[in-house]
Formats: sequence, C-alpha cells, structure tokens
Amino acid sequence: MTHPLILEPQKTADACVIWLHGLGADRYDFMPVAEALQETLLTTRFVMPQAPTRAVTINGGYAMPSWYDIKAMSPARAIDQDELEQSADQVIALIKAEQAKGVALSRIVLAGFSQGGAVVLHTAYIKWQEALGGVMALSTYAPTFSDDTELNATQQRTPALCLHGVYDPVVLPAMGRTAFEHLKKWGVSATWKEYPMEHSVVPEEIGDIRTWLTERLR
Repeated sequence: MTHPLILEPQKTADACVIWLHGLGADRYDFMPVAEALQETLLTTRFVMPQAPTRAVTINGGYAMPSWYDIKAMSPARAIDQDELEQSADQVIALIKAEQAKGVALSRIVLAGFSQGGAVVLHTAYIKWQEALGGVMALSTYAPTFSDDTELNATQQRTPALCLHGVYDPVVLPAMGRTAFEHLKKWGVSATWKEYPMEHSVVPEEIGDIRTWLTERLR
C-alpha cells in the first residue's frame, strides 16, 4: 500500500480525520480542503490514504485508484465484497494507529467522497464495533446497508453527516438518501443536506463540514 498523506496540525494533534478519496482520484484530492479546515481545527491531524490501482469492470477493465471493483451499476451497485473488506481493514488499521498515538476514538472522524464514502460507512457501521467521533459521507451510498442490519449501542453513538448534490448523475441523490434513512432508522444521529451541484464539492458544503467538525473536534 502507498503510504497515506498526513497533514499535521499547527498544534499538538489530539484529533484526527481519516479522509478517503473517490474512484479514480488520489490521496491529494482533498488536501486543499484539509489545509483550509486546519486553519480552524488547530489540533486535528488529517490522514488521507491512497486506494490501490486495480481494474474496474464498469470502466472497461481500465486500471485506476479504486477501493473496490464495481462490476455493474444497476439496479444497485454490484461490488467486489472482498476488496471492500480489505479497504475497510486498511481504515481500521489507521484508526488503531491514531489510538496508539494517544488520540481518543471520540476524536477520530472518518470521511469519504463517493466510493471512499461507501468504505467509511461500511467501516463505521458494519465492521467497526466501537463509537467514533463521527462519519462524513459525501456524495456517496452504502452498498452493504440492508433492512436486516442491526447496530449495537456503541455503533449507534457515531454521528453522521450526509451531504449530496441534487443534480448528481454518478451517485443518484436517492442512493445517498437511502443510506441516511437507514442510519436514522438504526438510531444514529444523522444529518442530511443537499446542494445545487453534481458529483462534486462546493464552498457552502465545505463551510458546513467546518461547522460540523468544529462542534466535535475543537
């Protein structure tokens, strides 16, 4: 695995955001956003891992940074479950590394855009068994959420911020909304907000992220 990009804060780190990029991007994709957020979050470290380069079926087998293979787009995403689990394990290793540095779980937030968001939703609410500081799910979906899923009491304590573009043609808003509705049904403190954008990030959204993170990590 390529080493993650790590942005240390101005002061001694006592909080961390682990942020996963989307399909075809890289660990530098959200670096400008993280740097801007650190102007407020003076003690928050940002860790941005890099997805491995692998063939993606829906893109004609073209190799690109991908957290897992997507085999089909409809009616719902058909994914390589084993690769998703490997990516979740990578996130868990980063969580444990932050714990080893003295960062409390309550001050560790997972964030992800698009495919990266699917990984952090799976990690926080399906695979990881303890409460975290939060999850930020940007323009994403939850391929492993189902009506049969049950969260334990500690998983329920991990709050979620779900943000999506109303004109998103890549991950339809309904897919993100379904993930949000599952979280609400499971007793998670989840917030949903939409923006007049496609599959992207806009300044208003970054402002909302800053506010949400500041409430939890400052």
